Amino acid sequence: MDVIIWILIIALFILSFVGLIFPILPSALLIVAAFFIYGICFSFSQLTISFWVVESMFIILLFLSDYLANMVGVKRFGGSKAAGWGSTIGLIAGPFIIPFVGIILGPFLGAVAAELLVHRKTFSEAVKVGVGSLLGLLASTVAKGLIQLLMIIHFLYTIF
Repeated sequence: MDVIIWILIIALFILSFVGLIFPILPSALLIVAAFFIYGICFSFSQLTISFWVVESMFIILLFLSDYLANMVGVKRFGGSKAAGWGSTIGLIAGPFIIPFVGIILGPFLGAVAAELLVHRKTFSEAVKVGVGSLLGLLASTVAKGLIQLLMIIHFLYTIF
């Protein structure tokens, strides 16, 4: 039975990394679900208050890195808040509208559309902002992947 529980925990960890590519999967919740499954099936005694505080800080970092990397990428390339929102909407809608490539095209097109429609920028200026949005997305994905890895390492270090 222990093997089945560990397979489930590992599967949740793997799915959390899939969530980096498909943002519809709530990566942080999948990792926390794995922690709870461990606690319920084995013991919460090793998962102390300090463990939960550190993991909570990691979760806050996950959300901040996602938002900040996108906004920095958009702002650095001359974008506005509208482009940031357009990029975020594109990130969420993109994979549903254009499977597989929508994760990349969605934020780009969202930022470009926002700059064209809201701020009436030229096409080349809007494309530049779209590139900034893509760079922010890539930076955010790398940062979130590292934070998730740190969350899992911290968990494993705590229980072993």
